[in-house]
Amino acid sequence: MILLRRLQGDVLRRQRQRQGRTLREVSSSARVSLGYLSEVERGQKEASSELLAAICDALDVRMSELLREVSDELALAELAQSAASDAVPPPMRPMLNPIRVTSVTGRPEERVTIKAPAEAVDVFAA
Repeated sequence: MILLRRLQGDVLRRQRQRQGRTLREVSSSARVSLGYLSEVERGQKEASSELLAAICDALDVRMSELLREVSDELALAELAQSAASDAVPPPMRPMLNPIRVTSVTGRPEERVTIKAPAEAVDVFAA
């Protein structure tokens, strides 16, 4: 799943690093806590439009430029995700083959073998 907040944080971080500025400098200029700005850059927090405007002002970047870059990255991520899903065949349904076996202790138990395309897994039910 593509998270917009993660893409937005990546773009904000790159903008800040291009300018050679620290988180502390930008957080002070934007009047945002250092920890919160760090979480926004790491995509852990969703920035409100007011917060985003303050960060853009601190970075001297137009919000439209920031959002355009985020939009471009989103388009690329969607294309990559689409290409990856087209390359993977749909999952095959495993086949269940229940058989009755007698355990070492002499107690009957049902054994179910699940055969997946690449592997087989044995499941025991007492």
